[in-house]
Amino acid sequence: MKINIAVLSGDGIGPEVTYQSIKVLNAIAEKYSHTFEFTEAPVGAIAIDQTGNPLPEDTLTLCKESDAVLFGAIGDPKYDNDPTAKVRPEQGLLKLRKELGLFANIRPAKVFDSLLEQSPLKKEIISGTDLIIYRELTGGIYFGEKKLNEEGTVASDLCEYSKPEIERIAHLAFKAAQSRRKYLTLVDKANVLESSRLWRKVVTEIANGYPDVRLDFLFVDNAAMQMILNPSQFDVILTENMFGDIISDEASVIGGSIGLLASASVGEKTALFEPIHGSYPQAKGKGIANPIASILSAAMLLEHFGLFDEANDIHKAVDFVLEKGIVTIDLNKTNYYSTDVVGDAISELILSNNTDIYLNKDNILIGKSILI
Repeated sequence: MKINIAVLSGDGIGPEVTYQSIKVLNAIAEKYSHTFEFTEAPVGAIAIDQTGNPLPEDTLTLCKESDAVLFGAIGDPKYDNDPTAKVRPEQGLLKLRKELGLFANIRPAKVFDSLLEQSPLKKEIISGTDLIIYRELTGGIYFGEKKLNEEGTVASDLCEYSKPEIERIAHLAFKAAQSRRKYLTLVDKANVLESSRLWRKVVTEIANGYPDVRLDFLFVDNAAMQMILNPSQFDVILTENMFGDIISDEASVIGGSIGLLASASVGEKTALFEPIHGSYPQAKGKGIANPIASILSAAMLLEHFGLFDEANDIHKAVDFVLEKGIVTIDLNKTNYYSTDVVGDAISELILSNNTDIYLNKDNILIGKSILI
């Protein structure tokens, strides 16, 4: 298969972790005789510095003409710390989502058995957690009409949803539940918000077409509490834009590191794949960033195109390096490896075709093959 991939590595550690994803995808291409064409373009703070625009027209055109987008991270302290800045890196990502029609953000949150001790929660609480969040991405309060009175003392943001907006992501979530544990939870605030009552009505109607999926409802405040008390109860979570932003970030800390969590943003014609972490500018160029979230995003890219065996190879390789302790400093502060080493290990495991591997850690430090 040939896939044309736009690479928007962005700011901070974005280029470092994205490079590891490309390395891993190249290993997949070599093993399975695929062709992945990568074309790079600027976005975020680096694009503002170059063009004054966080999403230059050439970058947007490339994304529209590509089969998929591999995204790194955006953000820079010089914009974060300047409340007067009129142009911000994050505006580029919001515009990209809107222009590409990326209406569904998909975030898996899985706890790895080898990392149970890394979580801030007790291992008996998080053990077995394997959930996926479907967040509506182009509607709601983030994109609604915004008002500020002339005195600058009263502001409002409109939260608005239509039935078609709800239907298209609900169908994706129900289909995902059918291939998993057949349990879907709608997170809303239907006791207070009219928009949430519409969500509940529409999703209930759609559920009739998926009789094998059990539908449940949780108010967002209770859902936030349950995510801490008993996260393993969840299978597929469906929710609107702002609630999904908050719940998915809460879920991200359960596994012990935000550097492990991938995401996909899916539209009618194209899809974007990115780690959920930010640009982490303090780590830029130090080789300490965890590339696994970006690499697992590449696995989601493969799954999007039906390349499930290829994606499974990545998941198995990630499981192996985590189990063997080939990890970055966020997962082991005393015995850790660089961003490049983790990426090399995963790539080499994919190409090894060997399920009974001896790992030579001594060779890691001198840049030789880690496998025997």
